[in-house]
Amino acid sequence: MDMLLTDDQLTLADGVRDYLTGTHGPEVLRRLDAGGKRDAAIWQGLVDMGLPGLCVPEAHGGLGLGLVEAALIAAECGRACLAEPLVDTAFVAAPWLAKAGLTESLADIAAGNAKVALVHSNNPWVADLESATHVLSPTCHPGGSRDPYSPASESMGPGLRRDDDFLDSVDPLRRLSARTVDAADDHLLNLAALMSAAQLVGIADAMLAQATEYAKIRQQFGQPIGAFQAVKHQLASAMVAIEFAKPVVWRAAQALEDGAPHAAAQVSHAKVAASDAATAMAETAIQVHGAMGYTYEVDLHFWMKRAWALAGAWGDRAFHLARVDAAVIGGAMPIGPEHTFA
Repeated sequence: MDMLLTDDQLTLADGVRDYLTGTHGPEVLRRLDAGGKRDAAIWQGLVDMGLPGLCVPEAHGGLGLGLVEAALIAAECGRACLAEPLVDTAFVAAPWLAKAGLTESLADIAAGNAKVALVHSNNPWVADLESATHVLSPTCHPGGSRDPYSPASESMGPGLRRDDDFLDSVDPLRRLSARTVDAADDHLLNLAALMSAAQLVGIADAMLAQATEYAKIRQQFGQPIGAFQAVKHQLASAMVAIEFAKPVVWRAAQALEDGAPHAAAQVSHAKVAASDAATAMAETAIQVHGAMGYTYEVDLHFWMKRAWALAGAWGDRAFHLARVDAAVIGGAMPIGPEHTFA
C-alpha cells in the first residue's frame, strides 16, 4: 500500500490551513466562548470554500473526494480548534448517507444548509444538538418509525430533546445533550472515531507549536527555557508520538474508504495512537508553560480541552484497545510484515 500523500492532497490541506489561520485564531475562540459559541459568518466561510461538500459526490453538488482528504481537512480543523460542526456534518454524516444510498439530502449538506448532530449508543450524549438542523440516528432505518436522517425538529423523541438535560462539555465551545437513544451502527462509529483521531493529530500539532514558541521566548537563568535539555527532550518525545500517529490515521482512512476487512481495527488503532499523542502533548505543553499552563489566560486552554473531549468521544482508549485486541489476539487479523505491508 502506497501511503504517500499526493501533491493535490497536501495542497488542499495547506489551503485550508492558511484560510483557518487567518480567520479562526485564539481571539475568535475567546469571542465565541464569551457568548454564542457559534458564528454564522464562520460557517459561511467554510461553505464558500466548498468544505461541506468535500465528500459529497459530484452528482449531488459536492467535490467527490474521499476519506483520506477528509481526514487531512479534519486534522486542519483540529489544528484551528474549529468550533463549527463541519467534521460531523461533512466528513461523517455525508459519507455515511452516501454509502447508505440516502442521497436525497446530500445536496443540502454540500450547499451548507445542514448541520448534523450524530446519535450513537457508544456516546452517552449528543453533541451540538442545539444548533443542528438534522439528526443522524442510523438504527431508525429501515425498520424504525423514523428515517435515520431527519430534521432535528422532527427527531425529538423521549430520549432526545432540545429543551432539557443539557450539559456543558469540558470543551467550552460545545454543549452536550445528556439524553441518549438506542442507536448503534458500526460504520457511523468508525467514521466518527476516525475523524476524531484526525482532529486529535491536528490539535496535537497546534499544542506542539504553542509550546515550542513559548519555550523560545520564556527566559530562565538568563536564557530561553528551550535551551535546556529537559525541555528539548519533552518536546521531541511528544513530536515523535504525533508523527507516528499520523500515518496510522491516514492508513485507517484509506482502509475505511476501501472497505478493507480489518478497517475497524485500523480505525481503533488510529484512535488510540492519536488520543495518546494528543494527551501526551497536552501534558508536555502544560509543563513547558509552567503553572500558568492550566489557566484560562493561556491559549493552550482551548486545544487542551478539545483534546480531552475528543479522546473520550466515539470510544475511549479501553474500548478501542479491546477492538484491536479482539482482532489481533483473537486471530481475525493476521499480523507480520507480509500482512501489514501487503
